[in-house]
Amino acid sequence: MYFVPRRLVSSLTATAMVVTPLSNVITAAYAAPAPAAAELCHGQDEAGFRLEVQKITENAIANGLANVSYLELVGDGWRKNAMDDVIGRQVDIAVNEVIEESSWKDLVQSLAYKEKAKELASTVAGRVYRSESVVKSLDTLSQGVGRAIGKRIELATLDAAAPTMSCVRAFLGNRYGSTVARIVSADTGKQFEINPTAREAQIGAGDVLISGSGAIAGTVILMVRRTVSRMARRIGQRVVGAVLGRLVTVVAGGVGLVLIAKDIWDLRNGVLPIIAAEMKSDESHQKIREELAAVLKTQLTEQTKTLSAQTADKVVGIWQEFRRVHAKVIELTEKHDRFKGFLDTVGREDMPKLDRVAAIVLANEGEDGILKRLGDGTLDEAVKNFDNNALQIAEDANSIEESFGWINLTGAKLGPIVEYELHRRARPDELTKAGLNKILALEDRLAIVRLAELSREARQPLIELETGRLKSLVKSLNAVELDSLSRFMTGLKPAAKTRVLNAVESDPGKFRKISDPVIREAILRSDDQQSAVGLMLRSGGLGDVSQIPEDVGLVLDGRIDPRLVWEKHTVPLIVIAVLGLMFFALIWRLIFGRRPKVVIKASDIPQNPTGGRHA
Repeated sequence: MYFVPRRLVSSLTATAMVVTPLSNVITAAYAAPAPAAAELCHGQDEAGFRLEVQKITENAIANGLANVSYLELVGDGWRKNAMDDVIGRQVDIAVNEVIEESSWKDLVQSLAYKEKAKELASTVAGRVYRSESVVKSLDTLSQGVGRAIGKRIELATLDAAAPTMSCVRAFLGNRYGSTVARIVSADTGKQFEINPTAREAQIGAGDVLISGSGAIAGTVILMVRRTVSRMARRIGQRVVGAVLGRLVTVVAGGVGLVLIAKDIWDLRNGVLPIIAAEMKSDESHQKIREELAAVLKTQLTEQTKTLSAQTADKVVGIWQEFRRVHAKVIELTEKHDRFKGFLDTVGREDMPKLDRVAAIVLANEGEDGILKRLGDGTLDEAVKNFDNNALQIAEDANSIEESFGWINLTGAKLGPIVEYELHRRARPDELTKAGLNKILALEDRLAIVRLAELSREARQPLIELETGRLKSLVKSLNAVELDSLSRFMTGLKPAAKTRVLNAVESDPGKFRKISDPVIREAILRSDDQQSAVGLMLRSGGLGDVSQIPEDVGLVLDGRIDPRLVWEKHTVPLIVIAVLGLMFFALIWRLIFGRRPKVVIKASDIPQNPTGGRHA
């Protein structure tokens, strides 16, 4: 809480009279056409660029406020809020309170003693302008003026949009090319935009609502709101200080003024009638309005540089954020003029794709790869033609060549490839168009994935099957069994192949009997593959044991591999072998009898000369 002396107010007023025309001159100097602003920004570093944007904004705001009559705005608010009546009522209340609280002696002394008169004047003025009703009314008035000023500043920022965008294009265009300059300047322009259907900024002691305003306009209005809010909290004390200067001068005349201006009966109330009359006078009210206008103008003038600095920070921040998001692209632009020239051909909508493509090529091929692909046109093709699916494939494979391969294979219809993650399980050069269509025709994720995970050699024989049979087989067998089946199909003769496929389709469990690599190779080595397959697919049991002689006969005839009989009849053959050995041992004993026993007597053992026996 503080007072503003009349001399200081007068000084501020005089200063404002000098500053206003000066600000108009400065505004005119910076209100140059866009090419002039562009020329100023062209050779700046980033710090100079920021300063230039700050100057442009500062002068645009100054120009927008140059013709604002703060006093007229305050006067409009004064009438709208009936401030004369509000202050008049509060003056009467305050004077009556002071009369009741003061003795007759004190009141009379105020006619003779200036200090006593000043004391009463200060008391009444303080109670009036710190009263709830007057403070609330002044706050409402200030908010109304703030809304009006807010509109002016919000619109004034629009005048800074064109030269600021021109400055951005000049600063960035020479360094990074037209695409970067165009995108960043367009984003900068959006920060100045205002929705014409919702311009008004609601300014009060609470939060500010800026419907439809751009970010920069919003920042400016927020600063106005804070200024008005601070002023509203302190305006009562400032008004007291302004009014007291006039009151003290008026009451200093004492009794002489009372006799001239009032009835003798009013002598009993001292200088209070003079105070009341003066506080209700048009002159005092005009003084208050002037103080309000001066305070508001001073506060906003002090904030102009801050507002402009924040605007410049936002504009530079837009560029810095763009550089952060597109860091690799900007780095390449700074290093290579060829890349900078290419970037000028890229539209805004393709910038995200350029980021992703450049990152893939840099990770896999380095900067030399970027330059090479600039030369052969593949970088341009990827940036201009890749969709999200192609980019996803390239990122997963860490190579844009993979995407080109799948595009050639599918005719750029990459949706199913990404959906089933085929690019994670196979390479495009491992498939033909017909084979890929056959895989996709299965329309079953499990079947498609299993088939895609097979090697090219294992997959190809299966793809040649009819779609329905292929789908049934792929869903019935695991990857190892599918690989084994594929090898069967490659090596089996037609009749044997058909028998295997029929058996697997009807009962997948049977195939597990022949899927072992040892058995598979034995079947493929057999001259009679159909008999070999039949042997291994035949059901087990006692009936199967009876087939051993016949199966052995196939081996003896050289028609099937001996290993098949062993694999098929392992247990029975072991039993037969054991029984055969036992039978052979029995026959041997019957023919050759028992071996004679050799008995050694003690007398037959030679003696040592010493009387002992040889061991």
